[in-house]
Amino acid sequence: MKRVITNKAFLNPTFINSWIIEPLSLCEDLINYFELNSAKQQKGISGGVVHTTIKDSTDIAIQPKDILLPGNEIFKQYFEELFECHKDYISQWSFLKENSQKYEIGTFNLQRYKPGQHFKKIHTERFSIDSLHRIFVFMTYLNDVREGGSTYFSNYDLEIQPRKGLTLIWPAEWTHAHKGNVLKAGNKYIITGWINFTN
Repeated sequence: MKRVITNKAFLNPTFINSWIIEPLSLCEDLINYFELNSAKQQKGISGGVVHTTIKDSTDIAIQPKDILLPGNEIFKQYFEELFECHKDYISQWSFLKENSQKYEIGTFNLQRYKPGQHFKKIHTERFSIDSLHRIFVFMTYLNDVREGGSTYFSNYDLEIQPRKGLTLIWPAEWTHAHKGNVLKAGNKYIITGWINFTN
């Protein structure tokens, strides 16, 4: 057996698209929500359990049904912006555009990392029968990070440094295995979750 590489194989898109959401004040409002709701904060969960040797963060997990609760208006504003990013993502790939279907947001997280913390393990967002409904991942960095704290996509040797408002969407597949590099100074805030097939 001999591997054959076509010429077009060198045109390698990562399928990781990015935007800057506006207004940037959304980021500040989401950080304020996180800090003002300490009772909702919990140790970061990965695979349904707290395991700081894998993921070391503080999270607020929010159910989609809670977006419309009083005091949660900021999430409605955020998702209006995110949906514009998602529409643009779909429009860039002819297969997705021609086979577009309804998607929904799943549970999502506001997260804070302090110096020394990070998502340590290379992982993917669609890794078991329980996560087969995930089709895309979204993440918005809520503040600039100067030292460490980048997101590393191992299959592409791609490192993305957090920047306020920078929003990423990528496929939830094993092809996009990633981790968070250790934060060296300051705090890092993100909002992240999944775009799922509808039930």
